Amino acid sequence: MHRAVLAALAALALALLPATQAWALAPAAGGVPPRPQAPAAPDPSLQAHPLTAAPGPLDNPLKGFARFYWPGSDQNTGYPHSLTWSYFGLSEVMTDPADCSKINWSILDNALNEIASYGNQAAVRFYLEYPDGSGTHPANAIPRCFDGHVTYRTNTRWGTTSPDYDNAYLLDALSGFIAAFGARYDGDPRIGFIHLGLIGLWGEWHTWPYDTDTSGDSYPNYMPTDEHAARILRAYDDAFDQTKLEVRYPDSAGGAATGLDVGYHDDSFCFREGSPLAGVTLPQSLGGASWAQLQRALAVGGENKWITSSMGGEVRPEIQATAFASWPGGSGQVDNMKACIELEHTTWKINEQSQGYAAGDPGVAAAVRLMGYNLTVDNAYFKDTASGTTNVGVKISNTGVAPFYYPWTVTLGLRNTAGTVVKTFDTPWDLRKVMPLKIRAFPDWGAGADPTYLDYGYPQYFQTGVDLSGVAGGSYQWVLRVKNPLEAVSANARKLRFANATQGADGWLTLGPVTVGSGGTDTSAPTTPGGPTSPSRTSTSATLSWTASTDNVGVAGYRVYRGSTEAGSTTTTSFTDTGLTPATSYTYTVKAYDAAGNTSAASAPVTVTTLPATTTGLVLDDFDGDPAYPSAALNDLGRWTGGNCFLNGGGSGTVSGGALALRYDNCGWFGSDVGTGLSAYTYLVVRIKGAAGGEQAHFNLGLGGTTKLFADYTLDGGGHPAITTSYQDIKIPMAANGINRSSPGQLAMGFWYGGNSTVTIDSLSFQ
Repeated sequence: MHRAVLAALAALALALLPATQAWALAPAAGGVPPRPQAPAAPDPSLQAHPLTAAPGPLDNPLKGFARFYWPGSDQNTGYPHSLTWSYFGLSEVMTDPADCSKINWSILDNALNEIASYGNQAAVRFYLEYPDGSGTHPANAIPRCFDGHVTYRTNTRWGTTSPDYDNAYLLDALSGFIAAFGARYDGDPRIGFIHLGLIGLWGEWHTWPYDTDTSGDSYPNYMPTDEHAARILRAYDDAFDQTKLEVRYPDSAGGAATGLDVGYHDDSFCFREGSPLAGVTLPQSLGGASWAQLQRALAVGGENKWITSSMGGEVRPEIQATAFASWPGGSGQVDNMKACIELEHTTWKINEQSQGYAAGDPGVAAAVRLMGYNLTVDNAYFKDTASGTTNVGVKISNTGVAPFYYPWTVTLGLRNTAGTVVKTFDTPWDLRKVMPLKIRAFPDWGAGADPTYLDYGYPQYFQTGVDLSGVAGGSYQWVLRVKNPLEAVSANARKLRFANATQGADGWLTLGPVTVGSGGTDTSAPTTPGGPTSPSRTSTSATLSWTASTDNVGVAGYRVYRGSTEAGSTTTTSFTDTGLTPATSYTYTVKAYDAAGNTSAASAPVTVTTLPATTTGLVLDDFDGDPAYPSAALNDLGRWTGGNCFLNGGGSGTVSGGALALRYDNCGWFGSDVGTGLSAYTYLVVRIKGAAGGEQAHFNLGLGGTTKLFADYTLDGGGHPAITTSYQDIKIPMAANGINRSSPGQLAMGFWYGGNSTVTIDSLSFQ
């Protein structure tokens, strides 16, 4: 049977699921997400070079429409696209009838290689039961090695064989398969997205009508328990650290996916059905059904999962041909398509009938450019004439609905007058930080009448130093490109391109002209730093900031002196000196230096007196092992505490030497119940250090009705927390930050802001 027809049947099965199903939970919307930290300002010593915006490419990688994989067919016909979609039966790779641990990956590798040869990335899903099969893959894909170990049941509605998904042998076999899948393919440049699959019809995590709703029909429940489904979720999350994962429903396994690095795929995207018509993507507040995808996300507080995890799925097959004919508002069975994309933060969708779209259809183009990322370089920053070591920066805006989810390398280059790129410089710039400038508010948030658009991301500024030594003097153009890792596999790999007039089809974006000098000796010192001014302080630390210096070539960094002793150096215009004595005065100066070793005169001095020593106050937890963390699940106040999704301690973090270490990679949650009034206390005191420093931008902290990025809390004197590699007591004045001290509730920390490091917390207390 044709896959589009089968996909329609799958969507019909979802539509027939009753609204009284177990996912109809009480609303628990996540609400307006806190804004990311604002980026640093451009180096004032660099000249700004504005770039002209242009429409973004329609076949940028890892976004837009995906076409089905048909072996041997031309994959690049029809509307521009960069993704190819395919199912695979588990029995096609788990082929040994006597041993489930033996896996033959050839069918997947052959498909991935063919897809890559066209320059596309693949999106894939493994399944066990598929009504009538896909045409090229089997209907019953239960491996023969399950025989005799797993009970089989018949789904008479669809004619499929459903294994016992709660069977221990099956769960062990699936967990082993997932581990092997991740070990072989995590980070594989041929794969863009993986649907978790494996459970239920089409691997869509439902077995309708043999499902959890047993009260209203005569069908038994063939679905696994939430506990067992969560085991599959965790197995995937453990096996894949790089490749993006997606599960069908936000509330799968009781909402367990909300705490994991797993996105969602909406396979009935933007369809309306029933009488009267109701949407199956948009929430009830916008005319959706009670079981609509976004209503289910709201029910588990998962509507902001897009910040770290991709949103895929399929445009409902019945409307694929006409889905964008009434852009943006929709008509008939097509719901408000623009609202669907904006509120779901859609990155990609299976859309086999997109091959019939007219190349110049403005509605389709607007939708594709809105999906996922749409990046524009607003300005480039560099010296018009440079030699030796110099700085280059760019400011990038995102007018799409989602970030770019992969850490692809951004490379600068110098192109000569003959059009040849003669030198390249890989940068540490991370495009995942370029968040959408605006997000659309759910009516459920109470942020304003629909549509209300809220400021979210910023034009993100990146800057790096480059060494021009060895470059012949002359005229060049600064150029920039993003490396698609698929280039290592396929010469046809699609280039990530910017929405700019100077973007080339070869991937290089022209930033502007530069004259490279002869590279003679640099003897000019940077100008004297301004300030420092308005330092913030604690009893054991002082944080200084100053005005940037300028230099004829470029400032390399700053040295900070405590009296005549160098306290440290930094490449930014701020520095935190730690390990100081309480109630003691210290005098600081700052000197700038360049790559040639030239040093400026010292700044004006500033004197800082540290705060008096603090008393112990009320200890929430000092992690001294009494009570034991996490086994006792109690803090020093005798109330619940715990964590999940961290890379150490089985997800909870590790206590060692009287401190809690939390190792994270864009995922992690720690909570500790307070449960007592704090009106007698002024400060929340977090004694903390980081593995690298700067981790204050990686997590939020919530207490007493206030949740902010840790870096956004205001300290006494107007400064903000800055985590260093040494312990310091960061004292957050509670009242000034809007924390309700009468009803503090739970202290919670969430690590979902694109960072990876380790923070170590010595104690949490109130003073």
